[in-house]
Amino acid sequence: MGALLALASALVYGVADYAGGVLSRRVHFGTVAFVGQVGGLVFALAAAPFVPAEVSLAGLGWGALSGVGTGLGMLFLYRGISRGAMSVVVPVSAVGGVAIPVVVGVVLLGDRPSVLAWAGIAVAVPALWLVARTGGPAKPDGVTDALVASVGIAVQYLALAQADAGLWAVVAGRVAAALVVLPAVRRPVTAVVPAAAVGAMAAVALICYLLATWQQLVTVAVVLSSLYPAIPVLLGITLLRERLSGAQIAGLVCAGAATGLLVLG
Repeated sequence: MGALLALASALVYGVADYAGGVLSRRVHFGTVAFVGQVGGLVFALAAAPFVPAEVSLAGLGWGALSGVGTGLGMLFLYRGISRGAMSVVVPVSAVGGVAIPVVVGVVLLGDRPSVLAWAGIAVAVPALWLVARTGGPAKPDGVTDALVASVGIAVQYLALAQADAGLWAVVAGRVAAALVVLPAVRRPVTAVVPAAAVGAMAAVALICYLLATWQQLVTVAVVLSSLYPAIPVLLGITLLRERLSGAQIAGLVCAGAATGLLVLG
């Protein structure tokens, strides 16, 4: 059941990232990120009472830290998508978001990934280099933003896995995330309903991930949840007609292989 919840998280996150990325090309990325976090907060507040949990200050603190990661991650992810190709930015942010929690899980949490998982981390390095190469149809605009976003995503996953406050940790995270992205909001605030819907979907994805961590190792839940880039990549190429260079395609293949090795490991 934990694996299915993590995969459900990946599915919903993929749709949310695509919708939020498309929206950030029409509306300022800071506004999309902020309204999205408010929408996620409303949904989390509505869902939290239905999942019994012992709420602690420490759990809420971990949830808030997760929200700081979410805020930074979404802010830079949407900015990257507004500047570059979605089919490049999203996978780059995901590879770092997977590799960092795996390393932290080993060093600090006592997780013991297999040789395959370590191979996945090794493959991720050339994957990032290939995707970020200049030349070809798609310039690597937004790659730096994607790398910063990957750190935020890693913090989001790691901190939320440590929270023991049930869905109230997600509530605390949405509050923190909204505060983080608030300075980036540009007036007037438009597209409120679609941006809030994107945030609600992201909250659903986080809830699925949190429930998955209750039944799986953090490293397993993270890598399964991080399969989400497949959706925005496919939609970016098919619906948005994004074109990639040969090197970038090779890099994306390597990124997919890295994630697959981490999952199998």
